Amino acid sequence: MSGFAGNAYQPQYILRPVSRLFIACSLAAAMMLNILPWGHWFWVPDFVALVLVFWNIHQPRKVGIGLAFVMGLLMDVHDASLLGEHALAYTLLSYGAIMLHRRVLWFSLRAQAVHVFPLFLLAQGASVLVRLIVGASFPGVLMFAESVVMAMLWPVASYLLLAPQRRPVDRDETRPL
Repeated sequence: MSGFAGNAYQPQYILRPVSRLFIACSLAAAMMLNILPWGHWFWVPDFVALVLVFWNIHQPRKVGIGLAFVMGLLMDVHDASLLGEHALAYTLLSYGAIMLHRRVLWFSLRAQAVHVFPLFLLAQGASVLVRLIVGASFPGVLMFAESVVMAMLWPVASYLLLAPQRRPVDRDETRPL
């Protein structure tokens, strides 16, 4: 079978099992990228949210809502924001990703990016709503450019995070797989 409509041009890989150590290292690297002094540039993506959604879609049994909540609390402490703001956003993001994980994996990477884009908007909207409830001013619609950048980075993140799991294409005619 050559593949489905969205994946007909891609070779079908049999992926190796992912290591929990690799998941932890990728989340730690995403946290380090978030901690970099980017300032408050509107186009800088939330790397923790991107990696969390990726692992929630690809490994929902290993990376769940509880880990998203803990990562959100760590981001709240780092940003010195309202305690629970990122935790709520990451929890909603992880719940949505886990609910859609079977559907999203059927599509090509571009279509996957279209499917995860509303999740990123939902998480950002929840964060803005929490800030508005406590009395902050609306930051403007330009703030939601972060979600667009995260959706555009989805194929790159997928390629990088799945790279250690891919087996080389071995054309041995004596083996069935």
